[in-house]
Amino acid sequence: MSNDLIETFNDGIATLTMNRPESRNAMGGDMMSKMAEAVPRLAADPKVRLVVLTGAGNAFCAGGDVKGFAAGGGAPMPLEEKVANLREGTKVSELLHTMSKPTLAIIPGACAGAGMSLALACDLRMVVDTAKITTAFSKIAASGDYGGSWFLTQLVGAAKARELYFGADVISGTQAFELGLANKLVTAETLEAQAQAYTHYLANLPTVAIGYMKKNLNMAQQGSLTEVLDMESDHMVRSMMTSDHKSASQAFVEKRAPVFKGE
Repeated sequence: MSNDLIETFNDGIATLTMNRPESRNAMGGDMMSKMAEAVPRLAADPKVRLVVLTGAGNAFCAGGDVKGFAAGGGAPMPLEEKVANLREGTKVSELLHTMSKPTLAIIPGACAGAGMSLALACDLRMVVDTAKITTAFSKIAASGDYGGSWFLTQLVGAAKARELYFGADVISGTQAFELGLANKLVTAETLEAQAQAYTHYLANLPTVAIGYMKKNLNMAQQGSLTEVLDMESDHMVRSMMTSDHKSASQAFVEKRAPVFKGE
């Protein structure tokens, strides 16, 4: 059985590790089909409180298999079918962005093309300072996929997104952090300890409330103020009906740290 994607679960943290280190975890083999199965399942699993996406070795994901693109092959397929197949695959990005629990990309190294898009689809990103990050698409005369153009525009603005897409400049993890593409900047030496601490912190947040926050924040990126106020009002009332809210309120009164159970 292929181990192109390794799935682990511990203390509410589900980790998906892209495992094709010989190709810097490029999207070959059955990695993406496995991811397409895993992500919806983890999104629906109440035991999962955080989904982590990372890569084996010293890379996150180099994007599409360019060697495969160059070789061609495969049965001829109508344009419409190709588009539909790709769009089906990109639902992974969509769900990483919209699922009602936090998602974190841990970027230990190379992160390019659709791999960069997957990282940007996550709510948060931890990056090693020496990581090499690029949109890459223009280098192979491709326009980009997996939502990168939308996520990048939201994060850095239209002008900078165009610059990074058109030129496919390679930026370091430090530069990505300075641009606001990453939330946590670490070194290769501190990555393991920092990742463990941060993932456990995220997994112990009030999951139900975080899910409502994500919906509010996603609406804020595309909706009107009225729509955001309507959604916030509904979600605020619902979140205040949870056991987490009631126990945390009592903990606040008693001047002790709350313990969230995600319910």
